[in-house]
Amino acid sequence: MFSAATDNALMQAIGQNDEQAFAELYGRYGRRMYRFFYRMLWQDTARAEDFTQELFIKIIERPEAYDASRPFVTWLYTLAHNLCKNEYRRQARQTGVLPDATSAYQPENPDQELLEKQLRAAIDALPSVHRQCFILRYQEELSVQAIAAIVGCPEGTIKSRLHHAIQKLAADMQHIWGPSNTQELYKNLVIKYL
Repeated sequence: MFSAATDNALMQAIGQNDEQAFAELYGRYGRRMYRFFYRMLWQDTARAEDFTQELFIKIIERPEAYDASRPFVTWLYTLAHNLCKNEYRRQARQTGVLPDATSAYQPENPDQELLEKQLRAAIDALPSVHRQCFILRYQEELSVQAIAAIVGCPEGTIKSRLHHAIQKLAADMQHIWGPSNTQELYKNLVIKYL
């Protein structure tokens, strides 16, 4: 019934307590948001599941918070971004440090496993603002404009953060890929391996 509906139409139906509309919206974005939380919250599967559930509960509880004049995906990632920021603050208050990143994913190829482990470690070592911009741009394939709207800063700042993230990752991975990495090559490798 809702498979051809726009995200805006789904949100309107959710505002009228339509469970099928919510199921369709979750089907479209549930896995994508889980992947985002998994990468942003220390590759913790349980935490990613909890945060995905919390995000969609917020949508059910307050569908009127969505401003239909904004792109839905931007609004959704803004909510997710804010949940991550709150968790970072909570972790910092609780422990004084962020937990180490761990990965539950086990690729079949041992060489690929080593590369993925090193690449994930390099991404996880980025400052959270750079890591988030990198993930939103190269894994979620959002535009710089959309990322700027999500994190609430100018596009130039997003471009700067992406540049610094790529430079840092290229330097950290230079021992594997050599010094001749370009942004495009690096982007393709990241999408291929993550």
